[in-house]
Amino acid sequence: MRLEELVKDAFERRAITHATLSKPSRRDPARPTKLTVRPVRVGGEVRYLWTRHFSTRAEDEHLSAGESERRLVELLRDGFRQGLLHTTEADFQVLSSGEPRVLRRPATRPGLELDHDRRKRYILEEGKPVPFLVELGVMTPEGKVRARRYGKFRQVNRFLELVEDVLPALRLEGSLRVVDFGSGKSYLTFALHHLLHELHGRELELVGLDLKRDVVDRCEALARTLGAEGLRFEVGDIAGFEVSGPVDLVVSLHACDTATDAALERAVRWESDLILAVPCCQHELLGQISNESLGPLLRHGLLRERFAADVTDAVRAQLLGLVGYDVQLVEFVELEHTPKNVLIRAVRRSGRERERLAREYLELKRSLGIDPYLERALADLLP
Repeated sequence: MRLEELVKDAFERRAITHATLSKPSRRDPARPTKLTVRPVRVGGEVRYLWTRHFSTRAEDEHLSAGESERRLVELLRDGFRQGLLHTTEADFQVLSSGEPRVLRRPATRPGLELDHDRRKRYILEEGKPVPFLVELGVMTPEGKVRARRYGKFRQVNRFLELVEDVLPALRLEGSLRVVDFGSGKSYLTFALHHLLHELHGRELELVGLDLKRDVVDRCEALARTLGAEGLRFEVGDIAGFEVSGPVDLVVSLHACDTATDAALERAVRWESDLILAVPCCQHELLGQISNESLGPLLRHGLLRERFAADVTDAVRAQLLGLVGYDVQLVEFVELEHTPKNVLIRAVRRSGRERERLAREYLELKRSLGIDPYLERALADLLP
């Protein structure tokens, strides 16, 4: 189906439930990095809420169906290189390098909700049993979320939202290879398998690694009980795990201190298209930071610790940018293993802006007197 025909039909039938445009064809700070579209009811009329996402802000605009149809086609032809259109019947991935290509997949957002102030819709909905959540005690067999596990239900959904938002970064064909370092009890590992395999129909080779044999055995047994195709668990750590060939997605959700950096290094060397990391305790730079002008901040232990954690994540974002990634630091839900709630989300892209990023990084490093582990680990890849 041609792009124009698909979009026209979807708007005429009011079948569009959500759309995301990503990977701008031109880099310009004045232009949004992403656009999202969804139908809403405004004054009794169906309109489409367009949200322009910039690095530090978002802007909203309501458009009619006709205006939205024209703009969507125009931007997918000249403006954004990828689009994901959710409709009531199917999802359509649009690749816009040259003549747009349209790929059809099973619907993951078939529900059409028009209330502007509607109740939040989760990817995994309450009232619809999800096998892994039932087995892990988050849901009852009828799909009701247990009251004491609602925080876990919310965390799993927030994680899936953050992953689904960047799924266009993953290759569209063939089996995906995914590594989850420190998978632990594996709520989010099973959630990731459910999203990619059950909801998006992707073939997977997903391995969860943990150092504790009893934890690994329990997770492996649950994977077999669920018949989770392509999912396995192994005893292992970041340093000792080897693969042949690239890994599409690397996840590291509670690695302590420089273990997060080790996971980031492995992902970079594996040429992973997508990296998701929630750091845990961060001690490496705590004793290194030195700056006289920051004395009133650094003399207080609590503030120094918080500042060091923020600096550590800023350093990671800058270094990942220098080796070819677009990086966002996104607010997450606190994990049971750590009160930290920053998710590092990195998408691989072609190298650009390295000179500016390098200049900013060196200035930050000199001003604080730091020597980060990740810089040393990636030294041969840095400009």
